[in-house]
Amino acid sequence: MSGPTHIPSQPARSRWAAQRWLILRRSSQLGVIGLFLLGPLFGLWWVKGNLASSLTLDVLPLSDPFVLAQSLLAGLRHGLWPAASALIGAAIVLAFYGLLAGRAYCAWVCPVNVVTDAAAWLRRRLKISSGRAPSRQLRHALLACVLLAAAALGSPVWEQVNPVTLTQRALIFGGSLAWGALAAVFLFDLLVAPRGWCGHVCPMGAAYALIGAKPLLRISAAHSSRCNDCGDCFAVCPEPQIIVGPLKAKQDAGPLILAPDCTACGRCIDVCDSSVFRFTHRFDTRRD
Repeated sequence: MSGPTHIPSQPARSRWAAQRWLILRRSSQLGVIGLFLLGPLFGLWWVKGNLASSLTLDVLPLSDPFVLAQSLLAGLRHGLWPAASALIGAAIVLAFYGLLAGRAYCAWVCPVNVVTDAAAWLRRRLKISSGRAPSRQLRHALLACVLLAAAALGSPVWEQVNPVTLTQRALIFGGSLAWGALAAVFLFDLLVAPRGWCGHVCPMGAAYALIGAKPLLRISAAHSSRCNDCGDCFAVCPEPQIIVGPLKAKQDAGPLILAPDCTACGRCIDVCDSSVFRFTHRFDTRRD
């Protein structure tokens, strides 16, 4: 009679393998903010402007499409039109996130992501299970309201309270309002709604999900047969509902995470000791 089947354990992974994409994301976020700070702090104006609209090396314009949309609608009331550089900058950003990166802005550029990730980490550490997130449709409703408000009031009013704008302003100029807004986002995610701000409230996140609905870059659960149901990927994913179908082949879903809500953060790849997930392109439908 044969003995029990031995299931070999997974080899221990290095710290780099377990945190590679997190480290790269933090480097990207800090690098972007650092480029904007070079001018005010050291007089090196390699990048002028802010995350809403910037000019790099006096050559490359970049404009946030969501902010530009507000400016366009606000300008209708006054008969004003954005500068050509702003339109070109928005077109570049639209092409990059629409064709290639999807909603990656939220995970790789947005400074508020650091705040919400910290709240999610602390929530897990303290084992806080209370609170309830609002409907995921709320951020789409807020997106529509922000655009309507810009058209009605003739001003991009969201930028007065936008945590992304306020974060950059706080780092350069300080101010209790800016830091207070970040504290409010942190406490909201920690105590009220798990992953509430980015996943349920932020209209900018909703805008980038619409912009990057069908990008080339995707994450695949290509090795789903290795899954041991540990749940680590669900614990760290800012949009855990998008993993179920590709991982478990629900409703004949393929291995690709095609949901536009995916931020391409790579945390599912980092935490999975079984190496279930990987970055790939949207036409790679292989599954082992």
